[in-house]
Amino acid sequence: MPAKDEPVVIKKYANRRLYNTGTSTYVTLEDLAEMVKKGEDFSVQDAKTGEDITHSVLTQIIFELENKDGQNMLPISFLRQLISFYGDQMQMIVPSFLEQSMIAFSKEQERFREQLKASIGKSPMEMMKIATPMKAIEDQARRNIEMFQNAMRLFTPFPNAPQGSEPEQPKTNEKSDELKELKAQIAAMQRKIDSMG
Repeated sequence: MPAKDEPVVIKKYANRRLYNTGTSTYVTLEDLAEMVKKGEDFSVQDAKTGEDITHSVLTQIIFELENKDGQNMLPISFLRQLISFYGDQMQMIVPSFLEQSMIAFSKEQERFREQLKASIGKSPMEMMKIATPMKAIEDQARRNIEMFQNAMRLFTPFPNAPQGSEPEQPKTNEKSDELKELKAQIAAMQRKIDSMG
């Protein structure tokens, strides 16, 4: 049995069966999805090689969930954008950006749930205050998109230059100002995340 802070080890065998070493039982992808929803930490290892294959198994769970009727959560435009970042210079930034965005979203969602729970049984006027957390979530998503777009501009400073022509060299001060602005936005976002916790 793993220590309290260590993730449960799930072993994946060649026949695709998954074995939970914490409970000594075979589990399914649906069982692993439930563990994720409950906040239970686990890692998946190839039973033969010991290789950590958690990433591919979690991706497989998302694929399975996306293929269930009415379960689609990832918009086509998002999937297209995500695919376009593979092999791109932005690929190294995307994981961190998505992770921070999901952390901020989760904190806002939890705050919204707490306010909803506290407001059950209150008057209609008090219930109208519930719209505030949703606006905060929308504002946070909008700020995340703006920050990401600004970061992309730093890595692609000449997006509109015609092919075959020499791009106009940006002034050093402009680039420095953009970098300062991006750093300030990232710091502001981090302060917002810290204040939510």
